Amino acid sequence: MHRNVRRIMSVLIAGGVLFSIDACGGSESVAPAGADAGYVAGDGSIVVLPEAGRAPAPVLIGTTLDGGSFNLAQAKGEVVVINVWASWCAPCRAEAPALESAWSKFADAEVQFIGLNTRDSQRSAEAFVKRFKVTYPSVIDTDGQLQLLFRDTLPPQAIPSTLMIDNQGRVAARALGTVSEFSLRALVEQLLAEQPGAEQP
Repeated sequence: MHRNVRRIMSVLIAGGVLFSIDACGGSESVAPAGADAGYVAGDGSIVVLPEAGRAPAPVLIGTTLDGGSFNLAQAKGEVVVINVWASWCAPCRAEAPALESAWSKFADAEVQFIGLNTRDSQRSAEAFVKRFKVTYPSVIDTDGQLQLLFRDTLPPQAIPSTLMIDNQGRVAARALGTVSEFSLRALVEQLLAEQPGAEQP
């Protein structure tokens, strides 16, 4: 990422800002986030929280589509990107390539991507992963109960949505709707920069 992009993101995150992103993943605009900009329902926006305003992420433990296990607490010290998706969600299909591309750029950094496959069948979810060549794991959330763990930061019906967890295990940013690779990479880079000596691609 170019130095000027990192500089811009530093300023935005320091103040806490709201990015508005159109539904087709096109142009992005920036507007200041007020004291109660908070987590409001789904207009395709990204809210970035200053470090002083971050709360610990909920306890997220689950089984992945490939039969493995995931425990968010064990990822402390890493930046974690949690993407809520379902195979029946058209915007999820639209953003899948951007998520996979962003993930590949940080594969050797202290970054973990994890999907949260909600209200879906395992067969359909596995077909989605195969079709879009998704290489990061996804936790199974058949009844939507795991997504509800994040109800203080995500509207229960918000699909797709993405959470960024910083290296201290705190919710640092939240996106409602599709998110671009540019935005993902810029946000992850900024969160990595909060950790001294963090490796960046």
